[in-house]
Amino acid sequence: MTTDATRPDPVLSIRDLSVSFTTSHGEVEAVRHVDLDVAAGETVAIVGESGSGKSTVVACVNRLLADNGRITGGVVRLGELDLTAASERTMTSLRGSRIGLVPQDPMTNLDPVMTVGDQIVEALEVHDRSRGRAAHDEAVRLLEAAGIDDAEPRFHQYPHEFSGGMRQRVLIAMALACRPEVLLADEPTSALDVTVQRLVLDQMAELAADVGAAVLLVTHDLALAAERADRVVVMYRGEVVETGPAEQVVRRPQHDYTRRLLAAAPGFADPKILATPRALAEGADGGTPAAPLLEVRRAVKRYALRGRPEGFRAVDEVDLVVGPGETVAIVGESGSGKSTTARLALRLETPDGGSVHFRGQDVTALRGRDVLAFRRAVQPVFQNPYASLDPRYTIGQVVAEPLRVHKIGDAASRRQAVADLLEQVALPATLADRHPHELSGGQRQRVAIARALALRPELVVMDEAVSALDVIVQEQILDLMVSLQRDLGLSFLFISHDLAVVRLVAHRVYVMREGRVVESGVPEQIFSDPQEGYTKALVAAVPGRRTTSAP
Repeated sequence: MTTDATRPDPVLSIRDLSVSFTTSHGEVEAVRHVDLDVAAGETVAIVGESGSGKSTVVACVNRLLADNGRITGGVVRLGELDLTAASERTMTSLRGSRIGLVPQDPMTNLDPVMTVGDQIVEALEVHDRSRGRAAHDEAVRLLEAAGIDDAEPRFHQYPHEFSGGMRQRVLIAMALACRPEVLLADEPTSALDVTVQRLVLDQMAELAADVGAAVLLVTHDLALAAERADRVVVMYRGEVVETGPAEQVVRRPQHDYTRRLLAAAPGFADPKILATPRALAEGADGGTPAAPLLEVRRAVKRYALRGRPEGFRAVDEVDLVVGPGETVAIVGESGSGKSTTARLALRLETPDGGSVHFRGQDVTALRGRDVLAFRRAVQPVFQNPYASLDPRYTIGQVVAEPLRVHKIGDAASRRQAVADLLEQVALPATLADRHPHELSGGQRQRVAIARALALRPELVVMDEAVSALDVIVQEQILDLMVSLQRDLGLSFLFISHDLAVVRLVAHRVYVMREGRVVESGVPEQIFSDPQEGYTKALVAAVPGRRTTSAP
């Protein structure tokens, strides 16, 4: 391991960087006196929750701050070049050539009307690296190097024809096309499945090593940073609070906030649920457990697919049981069928075979008032609260909407119910007059949970409800789930691609692949002694599993 004395000269050097934003409430200092170096072939990770300033630092390197932002102090150097004083013309020539960027959301950073191959060719041609047939061949080579199979035919496809992981690989290929000196990776895999995340990060590391790039990785997950970076920089409220070699930061954290991040990282955290309600119900004498709340029996769901007359089986003879007061998780990669199973449980889809029973009743046979009763008893919380909350409604209107639809109470009682529900999810009642865009991601997800609780359901289906949240906010939502289950006796069907998160809150786990349940059991067994190769791959991909656990 290199020391400060032996570390080579930095390719990227940040000294005393400060950044402010002009807002309706005045000047906000987002970054204060940040120092940071990255050498060729080195990966440095900036870690912190949303609002810590980590993405603002990256934006300063590329000089792509929002219009209301400005660098108020310090310097950013690429080699001997002062980027803070460089002209916009100079920066335009540097972006993509000497500074590569892999952003968080590929769908907003890939042109939907251009093929992926043409977009890589464009990057090569703009920076005069190659043209014509040579550029085409180089783009195909880059796609292959980024792990895209059948790169030649894939060259001619559009972004919407690629999966999320494949789109992110295309962005990596574009970012490294001109062999940049610095690669900025801003939360490049935060919304990806853990197995896809691992493949994408492996591919990015290999390509960056091939070109000798200095990598600045931004992430909210300290376990991921510890596994992927040579050094870690921890930011909190715009300041660097700790920095050092990755292993040192994980083993001997010095700052309270670093310890907080370690405790919240799913790969390092302890389970939040210690006893299985089913086991408690059985007791020591092995008595009969309580009747299932939700039971999925040999469920099948097919979708029409061009070129396949038999269609596509998204769910293929799945059996699943959720007991009273129990959290049951379905885990698997994108396309495994877990969200379709959740939609069957919610009666948002009708099975083509098998059945779904809630309290012994076949939900597909329900009619009229029985459907309304089912809707009250089973409520969803989806992945993206910003998309599921009406932006025209205030928070109070959003939470009260189920009460209005089901004609429960009057205006005054609903206002009180909204205040009580917000308090229940640890939000102040004063938020009732705000709109969704005025809240943070974690606050919006709490609002979605409050709305789900408005009708006092027995079962809440959470479909990837914490996958895009910072680890600290994610931990807060998971703690909320556990406390609501304890206080209200709720049952949860918890859908996730992350086995580390599932391990924290689930009593039982079903592992799905290609529409089928391939393994099931309690989290301890699934996590410590998986039987199926696919489950072993999911466990191996959990960030922190390949690093020494924190004390």
